[in-house]
Amino acid sequence: MPGAGPSESSSAASRHERGRAIYNFRCYYCHGYSGDAKTLAARFLNPAPRSFVATAPDKLSRASMLDAIMHGRTGSAMMSFQKVLDPGEIELVADFVRKEFMVDKAPNTRYHTKENGWPQHERYAIAYPFATGEIPIDAPWADLTPEQQAGLRLFMRSCVSCHDRSEVLDSQLVWKPRPVSYPRNNYSHKAPRPDAVSSASIFGKHDVPPTLTRATSLERQGEQLFQVNCAFCHGGDGTGKNWIGSFMDPPARDLTDPAVMSGMTRQRLYHVLMEGLPGTKMPAWKSVLNEDQIDAIIAYVAVAFYRLPEK
Repeated sequence: MPGAGPSESSSAASRHERGRAIYNFRCYYCHGYSGDAKTLAARFLNPAPRSFVATAPDKLSRASMLDAIMHGRTGSAMMSFQKVLDPGEIELVADFVRKEFMVDKAPNTRYHTKENGWPQHERYAIAYPFATGEIPIDAPWADLTPEQQAGLRLFMRSCVSCHDRSEVLDSQLVWKPRPVSYPRNNYSHKAPRPDAVSSASIFGKHDVPPTLTRATSLERQGEQLFQVNCAFCHGGDGTGKNWIGSFMDPPARDLTDPAVMSGMTRQRLYHVLMEGLPGTKMPAWKSVLNEDQIDAIIAYVAVAFYRLPEK
């Protein structure tokens, strides 16, 4: 059987690269540049995003993938892209994922490259063992060599916002990294670059939750639930202007903005939390949180961010 001609090969390569561009813009922050779902976002999502590298092509059909991209997946953070991508683009990204990750097990676009905004990335070499998980971040300080101690300090200053905790000995420890980075890969964002005022990043200040001087037990429960489940996208301060919320398309809702929240009622917010919001990355939470927990989050939003009417 004769092989594909030059024009066919060229066309296939062009389609593959167009699919790559869509994936790198829309999908990487949950599924990872290499399709392995080893991302900061994945650590906060339950269920976790799919690892395409670990998925055999015969275990996930192309038709099922197209359906997932088109309609999303109930009970997960996988949103519907029906209003974001046209059918041709959905086919391009699905075919890219199948070939690049599921069949070829290829690394896709390297993140830390000169072209991707990372010249001389080797200067971070002493931090590599902590980024890869070779050395746990909470390894006893006294057990580290001077070079490893310097590497850990560098990791905590420059790498932790994207690599998160990487590997730890005690998973119960609470970490509070300060965001210092943002997506590259030729992505242009409307916000200015990081400054030296707002905790190392223009985004970092939005991860700080408001202080409630007075709150009911229901509002305190909602506070804990919101900061664990909702702040990842909406920010600790509810503005959606944190690192992840700012890069979503459309951006995460600013729960403090009267212009955005005008007309919002407790009943409407309850429905959004239960069923999700089509055309956005707001998933349905009804399979994750029970009705009482959702009521608690609404009570917290009403006291911390925007005064919702009682009815």
